[in-house]
Amino acid sequence: MTIRPMTLDDYDEVFAMWQITTKRALSQADEKTQIARYLRRNEGMSQVAVADGKIVGTVLAGHDGRRGFIHHMAVLPAYRRRRIGHMLAEEAIRRITADGIDKTHIFCYQNNETGQQFWNDFGFRKRDDVFVFSYDNGR
Repeated sequence: MTIRPMTLDDYDEVFAMWQITTKRALSQADEKTQIARYLRRNEGMSQVAVADGKIVGTVLAGHDGRRGFIHHMAVLPAYRRRRIGHMLAEEAIRRITADGIDKTHIFCYQNNETGQQFWNDFGFRKRDDVFVFSYDNGR
């Protein structure tokens, strides 16, 4: 298994994987043109794990110049429990840190107990002092 930077050429395979692993979290922001912009803006931050000639895991990662963010961390069910997610997260955070960013956030659904346990075990801490508010820009 290898971990390498995600490119736009990976989009169709990654999006198909997201349909299996993170479908409820997908939105217009995950359309190919939007992901292309994200990958350009955060060059080299997002990663894919490749095993048996196919993409089996991915992490969409980047920063805004102040804080790092991890989105759509996913591993195909048949490849879980092999530390692939851990390696993807480590590489994303390593690259975010190399850009001088000292804190990384992850958004995790309240009903995603597996994800919450993963991030807690990894060393992320749930914050109880903030809420996320979203605004639809009318797109």
